[in-house]
Amino acid sequence: MTYDLGFIGTGNMGSALARAAAKTVDPARILLCNRTREKADALANALSCASGDNETAARESRFIVLGVKPQGMTALLHGLAPILKTRSDRFCLITMAAGLTAARVAELADGDYPVIRIMPNTPVAVGEGMVLACANQAVTGAERAEFERMFSAAGRIDWLDEALIDAGSAVSGCGPAFVCLFMEALADGGVAAGLPRKKALEYAAQTLLGTARLAMAESAHPAALKDSVCSPGGSTIAGVRALEQHAFRAACMDAVIAAWQRTRELGQ
Repeated sequence: MTYDLGFIGTGNMGSALARAAAKTVDPARILLCNRTREKADALANALSCASGDNETAARESRFIVLGVKPQGMTALLHGLAPILKTRSDRFCLITMAAGLTAARVAELADGDYPVIRIMPNTPVAVGEGMVLACANQAVTGAERAEFERMFSAAGRIDWLDEALIDAGSAVSGCGPAFVCLFMEALADGGVAAGLPRKKALEYAAQTLLGTARLAMAESAHPAALKDSVCSPGGSTIAGVRALEQHAFRAACMDAVIAAWQRTRELGQ
């Protein structure tokens, strides 16, 4: 059997993408593989997908999703290269390894193969993800379109120049961790002011969700939305002033830059 998608690695991100794909692709045409076979079997049972080994995924999948960390990519592809060499049909590699270029992945696979490089984020698990994507010249327009269709349930997909994907990942890929820190801090402030913990967390999460949706709906600059909440001499501007006194924006910028620099190091 030829599978539409073969997932090699069903960790948090691989599993989330598989769940999204199972909404648009016949689950029977999705193969799930993992170093711990029981983990792949459990997810396959939950999604009505097939499970198997890496070699089967490399031999029988039209789109092979390489869900391993950058440090494990060399060993994985060196092991799969002989299998890929035997294929006479067309296939495409999909990599989500931070810092590794599409050219490097093709080199490790020892072939001039079509490679789509993606950087998804954790909200793909609830269909609200941001998936950054780029492709080498071997990828056709039809393959791009099929990739978009298969992963449309993951959230937004945006194609960009590969030279920008590490910077984009520092915002959208690492951003959920930064947002969670801010959400926790908002809730902690509410608790300090007397709110029960559960309510403080609910208020903080809904406020972040609603503000993001408002910004997307109105295509508004964040500064304009901020100004609309800040009444002269009011509570909000007092809070904004406190954030500025602690270099809140500079700290956020430094976090993104640090994440971007580390991503580039991982690709060396």
